[in-house]
Amino acid sequence: MVVAAYATLRSLSHVLTNLQHPARLHRLHVDTNRIQSLQETVQFLLDFLDAHSQRISEEIGVLGRQIADAAAEAEEVVDRHVVDQLRFRSEEESHCMAALSSFSQDIDKLTGQLDSLTKELTKVVKEEWAVDAQEEQCIVSVPVKSPEVLPSSGKKTIMVGFDEDLEQILDKLTRDEPDLHILPIVGMGGIGKTTLAQNIFDHPYTVHYFPKRIWLTISQECSVRELLSSLLDNGKEQESNQTLAELGQRLYQSLFGERYLIVMDDVWSVEAWNDLKLFFPNNSKGSRVMLTTRESSLAKSLGSQESYLLDFPNEENSWNLFYQETFAQKDCPYPELEEIGKNIAKSCNGLPLTIVVLGGLLANSNMTREYWESVAKDVSTFRTSKDYEGCLKILSLSYNNLPVYLKPCFLYMSVFPEDSKICVSRLTRLWIAEGFLKPIRGKSLEEVAEKYLRDLIDRNLILSLEFKIDGKLKECGIHDLLRDLCLTEYEKEHFIYAPKVQRVDACSVKDMCFMCGLGTSLQRIDLNEVHDGSQLTSLASVLVCNTCKNTYPSLNKARVVRTRLVKILGRPREVESLHPTSLRYLQMVDVTLYEFLYPSTIALLWNQQTFEIFSFPPYSKISLPYVMWDMPQLQHFIGSAHFILPKEATTQDFDIMKNLHTLFGMRNFRCTEEVLRRIPNLNKLGIYYDKENEIEWTYYCLYNLVRLQKLESLSIEAYNLRLENLTFPTLLKELCLKGCNIPWEKIMTVGSLLPNLGKLVVESNYFEEHEWNQVEGDFPRLKFLKISNSHHLTRWRAENIHFPNLEILFIEFMLNLEEIPAIIGDIITLHSIYFKSCEGPVIDLAKQIVEEQQRTYGNEILQLYINGERYQVGSY
Repeated sequence: MVVAAYATLRSLSHVLTNLQHPARLHRLHVDTNRIQSLQETVQFLLDFLDAHSQRISEEIGVLGRQIADAAAEAEEVVDRHVVDQLRFRSEEESHCMAALSSFSQDIDKLTGQLDSLTKELTKVVKEEWAVDAQEEQCIVSVPVKSPEVLPSSGKKTIMVGFDEDLEQILDKLTRDEPDLHILPIVGMGGIGKTTLAQNIFDHPYTVHYFPKRIWLTISQECSVRELLSSLLDNGKEQESNQTLAELGQRLYQSLFGERYLIVMDDVWSVEAWNDLKLFFPNNSKGSRVMLTTRESSLAKSLGSQESYLLDFPNEENSWNLFYQETFAQKDCPYPELEEIGKNIAKSCNGLPLTIVVLGGLLANSNMTREYWESVAKDVSTFRTSKDYEGCLKILSLSYNNLPVYLKPCFLYMSVFPEDSKICVSRLTRLWIAEGFLKPIRGKSLEEVAEKYLRDLIDRNLILSLEFKIDGKLKECGIHDLLRDLCLTEYEKEHFIYAPKVQRVDACSVKDMCFMCGLGTSLQRIDLNEVHDGSQLTSLASVLVCNTCKNTYPSLNKARVVRTRLVKILGRPREVESLHPTSLRYLQMVDVTLYEFLYPSTIALLWNQQTFEIFSFPPYSKISLPYVMWDMPQLQHFIGSAHFILPKEATTQDFDIMKNLHTLFGMRNFRCTEEVLRRIPNLNKLGIYYDKENEIEWTYYCLYNLVRLQKLESLSIEAYNLRLENLTFPTLLKELCLKGCNIPWEKIMTVGSLLPNLGKLVVESNYFEEHEWNQVEGDFPRLKFLKISNSHHLTRWRAENIHFPNLEILFIEFMLNLEEIPAIIGDIITLHSIYFKSCEGPVIDLAKQIVEEQQRTYGNEILQLYINGERYQVGSY
């Protein structure tokens, strides 16, 4: 329950920080001294759990659950008082003082509870430390293999599908390079790292090439002295009195005159390497150290020139391993079982560990079709068996070894369906919304989330699936078995109390869960506290799916805000929805109103961070209320709708929204100094200007965009806009210009002024100019260029020096384009050219460019795609 305690305390810490924001304090009656006292207690517990999270005894687990419950109660109490005060801001002073007194009493009570639990927790940990100190000398590491002895005993582990890996690693180990080299083999638990290392260790060529071979199995609690004693004379008594330095010196001397190979299996920390590397001489004889580890970050810390990442075997190799493990021979002796066996092997999802376990199960069973069919039909039965639990226990070593601050983020992966491609930007926002992240000075929470994700990927617990053109991760995923581990561990911890994320389907005619917008396994519950502006409705009935009901067991007790999206024009109509006041992430889909006002009741969602509103039609107008400026935790406004910002504030009530990073879909956005001063940390901006707009462009003050010094992504959709009205921030990395009607030669000016620009999209540029001749200027870091729907352009001429780092060229709906730069094929970084809905000579020219590169220069990297199909260069 330590993870539950940590996650709820971290979430509470964010709430208390928000409560003490200056924009909050001058609107709420809060005793800051009491809040700070509670915050200090929370921070002490967080630091304590961070330092002692590996000490998980039954007694500490019980205390962890009590701390989690107390922290969740504290967050609920704070939320209740804040919402009540926001509802009745205009109440008389006497009522306000009564509210403050009640709030203070509740805070004192909660602080006392947490202080008491803190004392009890520190006492238990100190007692366990004392016991550990007495037993420290008795710690024995995982058994060490004697020199020149294989690590396996009994049946040798079968290796299937790693022949190519074995050859590549042997080549790396035996290269004609005299200096000592380190080669980490990296892969997730159960993928076969140790099996591969065993086969390399025992390979005839290895035995011949390395006269001295040593195998070390490293434990998580590694004792260097025990390792060295076991290596030297098999740990006889004469070594027991020698110091660590004496033992290390003996090992060093025994290795110095030899070409040696040392395998360090299952390395968990860089400390184990640092303790041993002093005794491995660099004797200029081509010696090697090979390690197996689950963590690629550890491989980087070892100072090795390269590491070897072990991937999952394919279906064919999975089947080969399965029948060899099951039948102890190289083919299936029962043809009638082959098809069933292949289905069983496929169900193992490419993880050798599970294949071996299943093979062992069936090897000791009746070789009957009926039995095998029963196994194949009900894989879930196997997944709950002791063998499956054994797989999870091995994988759980990686989980248990995680720092406590990463564990909630990892377990949260269980909320996504199996085999999901998970959008990284959405995942990081969800982590932030749940309050999992530990603030780091000088970094935004998005940057912290990205760091956490990299850490989990380096530990092979999360998979990288797709990258953006700038090298950042776009989509990630999780192996099914690891997702099962997440589900198992979450059942123990269950650290999500209050609902903080909601998805609303605004126009569905079907019954849907009011929390997630899904329509399966629904049941009706009554909500006891519904806020409708300053009114309190005693009861409301909603539908909830089983998943949300199990995730939030006290959902019926949650405080809920009723919002109505009221139509501004035409026949009266509204879209009504209910939102828990604890909400931080709201996504609304299929909003069908053309023009409407968002209600001021959103101010009651006082911890709200992200609004995502996707409308149909996509250009719905959403007028935002003035209270938006009173929500300092806001980070993202995103959607296909067009948001209309409220008028800027006067200087008397000016608040800076330091957390606001994204405004995407802003309609007729005025870049006045007053507005931009409110949003100094804006990172992404998307703005749209009406086609029929007759207002002078100076009214929108676009020349002030340069003041957004942290802006990295800018999208402008406008018509008849003049480039001289724009001055871009120099840090800009992504730029989309749609309908701006800019002269083509002026676009080169953009590249010269934006040295960091990596992505440029020019769409619907109807400037009446038929040629784009690039003479001066360049795009030094541009990787992605898209030209779309600009019908007047017929010829584009440039040199490869204008785009020295271009990787992807995308051209679509360019019906009159006849020519692109023939020299573009000489850009060494270019790997993909895409044409969509284009025709005529430009397609023939593109084919010629790719054919010349492949046939004349052997450039197989450059590929051409036409309407989604890869162009195959014909044979000579």
